[in-house]
Amino acid sequence: MDNREYIDLIINKQRNFFNLNSTKDISFRIEQLNKLKDLLLEYENLIMDSLYKDLKKSQFESYSTEIGIVLSEISHALKNIKEWTKVKKVKTPMTNFKSKSYIYPEPYGNVLIISPWNYPLQLTLTPLIGAIAAGNTAIIKPSSSSIHTSKIIEKMINENFPEEFIHVINMDSTSANYLLDTKFDYIFYTGSVSVGKLIMEKASKNLTPITLELGGKSPCIIDKEGDLDIFAKRIIWGKFLNAGQTCVAPDYLYVHKNIKNKLIEKLIKYIEEFYGKNIENNEDYPRIINEKHFNRLISLIDKDKVVYGGNSNISDLFISPTIMDNITWEDKIMEDEIFGPILPILEYESIVEVIEEIKSRPRPLALYVFSTNYKIIDKVINSLSFGGGCINDTIMHLTNPYMPFGGVGDSGMGAYHGEYSFHTFTHYKSISDKSISPDINTRYPPYKDKLKWVKRFLK
Repeated sequence: MDNREYIDLIINKQRNFFNLNSTKDISFRIEQLNKLKDLLLEYENLIMDSLYKDLKKSQFESYSTEIGIVLSEISHALKNIKEWTKVKKVKTPMTNFKSKSYIYPEPYGNVLIISPWNYPLQLTLTPLIGAIAAGNTAIIKPSSSSIHTSKIIEKMINENFPEEFIHVINMDSTSANYLLDTKFDYIFYTGSVSVGKLIMEKASKNLTPITLELGGKSPCIIDKEGDLDIFAKRIIWGKFLNAGQTCVAPDYLYVHKNIKNKLIEKLIKYIEEFYGKNIENNEDYPRIINEKHFNRLISLIDKDKVVYGGNSNISDLFISPTIMDNITWEDKIMEDEIFGPILPILEYESIVEVIEEIKSRPRPLALYVFSTNYKIIDKVINSLSFGGGCINDTIMHLTNPYMPFGGVGDSGMGAYHGEYSFHTFTHYKSISDKSISPDINTRYPPYKDKLKWVKRFLK
């Protein structure tokens, strides 16, 4: 059996299984979520080992940014799933007199989840939790770059769940393209803008609804008012988490000129406090995923503008935390999302100029503003469009299951996490339950002398 036949077989099995209505049973969904939670605990050490092999993530980072987040999402779903799945009665207008109105949440059906390599476990299983909670079947295509973690995910899922319900497909790009040409009921993709456009084009041919979780150049604005020590500490943590390979990492700093030099000193202070001066030997600092991305990142480093770091070792896929100063929008590093441990700094004098500059560019996935001046903060938040962000912090907004996480414009469409994951994989079906009696004749022809009654109710 070739790959195409295999894909067709799995998809047909999942369609048939979904049509049996088994996944619509709430107790079935709860059972599967509990099983996934148990498997994560069982496979915890194997997952940590695979994340170390792929990205050299420490056990702390592997748990706090991958395993722990997934476990938390499952717990949140289990706690709330019975409420989310309820049929909801809503108000009925007078135009529907003697009717009752309901909203029925129902699963889309057979969904495809395509995940990236930078957080290979979290960004595969978090959307899967939403798909299961909503009552769908799922085919998962993990990244071929994070090969060790993708294999563990494949083993964990395929050896413990029936293939007609959830199945992981690890295949080459040709087979992946065939997968995208196949009809699904929903597609969830996390990754680059360029591939996101391709997926959207392919999905449009089948009128398949999609969620795109992309990225972009997420700004970090540092005002002259506030505690620069705390600002620097939180910026360095957020930027160099996973060696900068985070879709919501601060991509560049916009720093008020009056405090720029002092901030740079503190940024360097916290790089060395977190990772030491011999960073290449630090077990808490991850590596670049592969040579392709390593070479791309090295090409962005302008040695003349490096004020800290800039060291690298291709044999270990190591690039040190690097700060570049006196950057302008004409520099190469400002062309696209960096997605690595390089932090360019632009300076500003007027917040209005910063807002106009950012507004003229594609809308980012995240934005961070550091200040104790809430006039400045409110101006930034209310003037710019972006996926989400933080005031006086980085990254942490995505850890709250009560808030949606997603992009806008070039940074993506749709959102998930917590209840929003359930919404993403759910179609809300509206039902009007009309009484047989009385059957008022106003809406029926002939319409002579009835217009005045319609005008009275439809205002």
